Amino acid sequence: MQRQNANPQQLPNGFSYQSRALSAQKSLDLFYYLQKNLTWQQPDVTVYSKTGPIPRLQCFISEHNFEYGYSHSKLIVEPWPDTLLAMRKRLEKHLNQPLNSLLVNYYRDGNDTMGWHSDDEIELGHQPTIVCISLGAERILKLKQKSTNKVIDLKLQSGSCLVMNGDSQRDYQHAIPKQTTLAHPRISLTFRYIKQIKQAQF
Repeated sequence: MQRQNANPQQLPNGFSYQSRALSAQKSLDLFYYLQKNLTWQQPDVTVYSKTGPIPRLQCFISEHNFEYGYSHSKLIVEPWPDTLLAMRKRLEKHLNQPLNSLLVNYYRDGNDTMGWHSDDEIELGHQPTIVCISLGAERILKLKQKSTNKVIDLKLQSGSCLVMNGDSQRDYQHAIPKQTTLAHPRISLTFRYIKQIKQAQF
């Protein structure tokens, strides 16, 4: 498997990265606010016939009455906090793209992870736009091209914004691997648009 570090200016088509979308102080203030005030959940998931808690905490936010879940689990839907609703509206205006839902991931330290996946579920529609705001500890995002297994490592800084759109989910998988020496937490805000159906399964 080929592996290389990504220059943010040389990311594959469908990926764009801005390292300073939020100032250091705004990133820190928002991190501590969300860490304290969001309702964190840790659902069990079933993978390869094994059931156990996901290796991170989550919060799902939407104004719609979705039943949100994946791998036979469900998350309680929470309402939009004012600060995140304001951020969503700014992103919608900047991207000219509706964003009606937000999945927040809380990585408590380097042992919390996210496995290989694509955000390509039918509920997200064709060529979905996923907007990821990173807060807290710097983590490595791995991008793997499906056709070649080539892997790119991208360092996600606090206050950065990664946009995935176009054919990014068709052509690539992504993951957050373990970094066992990392003691500090990270929060990831992933804005997306989900079609209004009764149940969204991820």
